[in-house]
Amino acid sequence: MNDIRDLLPGRMRERTFQLKARRDAGVAWHEPQFVECKQCGRRATRQIWAKSLFVCPNCGNHQPIGAYYRLSLVLDSGSFRELDEELAPQDVLGFPGYTDKLAAQTQKTGLSEAAVTAVGRIGGVAVVAAVLDSRFFMGSMSTAVGERVTRAIEYAAAKKLPLVIFSASGGARMQEGIFSLMQMAKTSAAIERFSAKGGLYISVLTHPTTGGVTASFASLGDIMLAEPGALIGFAGPRVIEQTIGERLPEGFQRSEFQMEHGFVDKVVPRSELRATLIQLLQLHAGGRKTE
Repeated sequence: MNDIRDLLPGRMRERTFQLKARRDAGVAWHEPQFVECKQCGRRATRQIWAKSLFVCPNCGNHQPIGAYYRLSLVLDSGSFRELDEELAPQDVLGFPGYTDKLAAQTQKTGLSEAAVTAVGRIGGVAVVAAVLDSRFFMGSMSTAVGERVTRAIEYAAAKKLPLVIFSASGGARMQEGIFSLMQMAKTSAAIERFSAKGGLYISVLTHPTTGGVTASFASLGDIMLAEPGALIGFAGPRVIEQTIGERLPEGFQRSEFQMEHGFVDKVVPRSELRATLIQLLQLHAGGRKTE
């Protein structure tokens, strides 16, 4: 897949990965030194936010984070190897202005698409991981995102590795129309084939996980985890209220509500997520480190 990059020394690959993670956290470039919580409105220095893993030090709100930064929080040091980085989005419908917007998103985030997939280790156990990044077109599912996720699932199946997907999405990408919607069936079918081979799939739902991603691979995990306060659903609560003409219950569609109603197995704070994944993966591996 990434034959040339695979020839690079592991140390160089790790340095590149860590630089991308630092960029995601806003410490590699000249980002504003103060970050404001979107929930409580309180401000704190970027250093304080970084120390708390971008969980608000005042109210505990889990702020969305970049894909490389998230991977750096869970993967063992030196184990990261990216998959299909060269797979770029396509303007399949010739949608007006889409190409320019893609270029602007890449310039802004440093990403080539909303999904990053990789092989790595968590607690010594080899895994395939995929992360949707809400900074790039709100993590929407394009044909390239669907293809990257599908290839990651198929790679995990071929190598007999467990699969961990971190979802964060606004749903389908409108600029790709029906081709975006087709990714729901494509990724779901890949998960079904992976499951039929006995693969372990841990789905981690982060804020927000909505639309076609919720209606496909994000909801198909053998184990369903979620970060605190994450919005999880198909349509948003405002749309639902306007449609049914009724007030929704307090906390509707939040991860705690979803766990209470059986959709999520456990709500895990970001600071505990790596330890939780290690426990689950090592149990699955029978206590042995996998190759």
